[in-house]
Amino acid sequence: MTLRSISANSPVRRAQWRALGLSEEDLLKPKIAVVNSSSELASCFSHLDGVAKVVKEAIRAAGGVPFEVRTTAVSDFITGAAKQGSYILGGRDLIPNDIEAQVEAAMLDGMVCLTSCDKTPPGHLMAAMRINIPTLLVIGGYQASGMIGDDHVDVEDLFSGGVGEALGRPGKHSVDAMAKEAIKGPGVCAGMATANTMHSVVEALGMCMSGSAPVRANSDRMFDAARAAGARIVEMVSEDLTPRKILTPGAFRNAAAMVLAVSGSINAIKHLQATVTEGGLDIDIFAIWEEMGRKVPTLAAVRPSGERRIEEFEDAGGAQAMLKQLAPVLDLGVTVASGRTLGEDLDAVTVGDAEVIRPLDRPISPGPSIAILKGSLAPESSIVKLGIRDGSRPESFAGPARVFESTNDALAAIEAGEVQKGEVVVLRGQGLKGGPAMGGGASFVLFAIDAAGLAQDTAFVTDGQLSGLCLKGLTVAEVAPEGATGGPIGKVKNGDRIEIDVAERRIDLMVAPEELEGRLAPASTYAVPADGWLGMYRRDVQPMYTGAVLIDVDRGED
Repeated sequence: MTLRSISANSPVRRAQWRALGLSEEDLLKPKIAVVNSSSELASCFSHLDGVAKVVKEAIRAAGGVPFEVRTTAVSDFITGAAKQGSYILGGRDLIPNDIEAQVEAAMLDGMVCLTSCDKTPPGHLMAAMRINIPTLLVIGGYQASGMIGDDHVDVEDLFSGGVGEALGRPGKHSVDAMAKEAIKGPGVCAGMATANTMHSVVEALGMCMSGSAPVRANSDRMFDAARAAGARIVEMVSEDLTPRKILTPGAFRNAAAMVLAVSGSINAIKHLQATVTEGGLDIDIFAIWEEMGRKVPTLAAVRPSGERRIEEFEDAGGAQAMLKQLAPVLDLGVTVASGRTLGEDLDAVTVGDAEVIRPLDRPISPGPSIAILKGSLAPESSIVKLGIRDGSRPESFAGPARVFESTNDALAAIEAGEVQKGEVVVLRGQGLKGGPAMGGGASFVLFAIDAAGLAQDTAFVTDGQLSGLCLKGLTVAEVAPEGATGGPIGKVKNGDRIEIDVAERRIDLMVAPEELEGRLAPASTYAVPADGWLGMYRRDVQPMYTGAVLIDVDRGED
């Protein structure tokens, strides 16, 4: 007899559940958490109550007992409004803590996580690795978008147009007109931004039912996958198929291949590294990225990287069809949620349209679509998104730095015409501690550079993160170490020469090491004051090479 077994079989615990209507028979069944991030704040999550209902019905039919629990719901365009967007990434790490404090604390047997928008997928994966009970993710789907005349309009157009109009450079359609058409229903942003990238990653990792991503929100396909997940999770509990048996080094290589092939969001890198760190695994996602980047070309051109719509990608077979095309470079022996190997799951898969999802021997462009750069400006890492490599964007650049300590200062200088062609725009103080949580300001600066017609004639370097919608010019983000922790980016002066060379995976500050060593970094002042949760985040967040987790991972048993 142990304290754990006494707690699990406590008479008061059983009495609590009887009071909820559970029978004696129910108390012996697998107990499954249905983790729901439903929220009336944002359309990303507004439909999830309906999904939860379907999942719970399927769990009951399969012989389990579902318990619905709620977590933080982070939406970039809603909960990113305050503190210059610091709650966007800052909210990610509330999700695994929410789940731990309910699912692990209640000693439930398994969980199904309803995953939608950008930060719930990594939050759910991090929780799955942390508590390591059988887990499935159900993909919440992407939103419908509309038309203005013959032009398709989605959230990318609205975001870009809003920045341009604010700078006095309106586009073809007014922001008011686009706002009425860009979002026509619940679900995540259309396009291969961070949300659909992460949904595709979940499938590549084997953590959802095969063929789940991407998917139209509230479609029959979405609900079919939800029902299948509800039934399958009960089987996974009896099989003891836990996340750490699925999320192996091979699975993470497969996920990296997926992101590279779809030219997805750079944010996937830190989310995958955070998942690894939560599981206590000795895996370097940045090294995997370099390894897979030399094998995987771009096989799909979905907005914002190309002109294909996410609906076309889904109709061509989606993430499952992409895995089929990638099979020669994947680890097909990894176990996936079905209990089979990935190779077995892919045996019967066909690609619906080989022009939308190309084979490896006929790519849209050579890889990598995303590369890791290092050098004297980024000794640990930095990330550049290249997208479709057709020569339309520069892949090397050298020029004098123009340095900004805040988003507002950078926007004002761009609006005033002070930023010149040939310069490297440096925006610092946007990192994990400096932001805090990297904020969202760098994305606005990049869209402003584009709206000013400077994207092809300048480079942009920041220790902040970028929205998955961002693909403009030559941009190097997430420079680490960040300026606020003493990284070299914090010592750059106006006029210093910066050299970027993607082919050599290099970004260098052309200042003698002894001179740089003698420079004082700017005083430790933060553009965004942080107390409460953000204050705790700024205090505890770990460096980028951990995936920006908040905890010192210890996986000892009680």
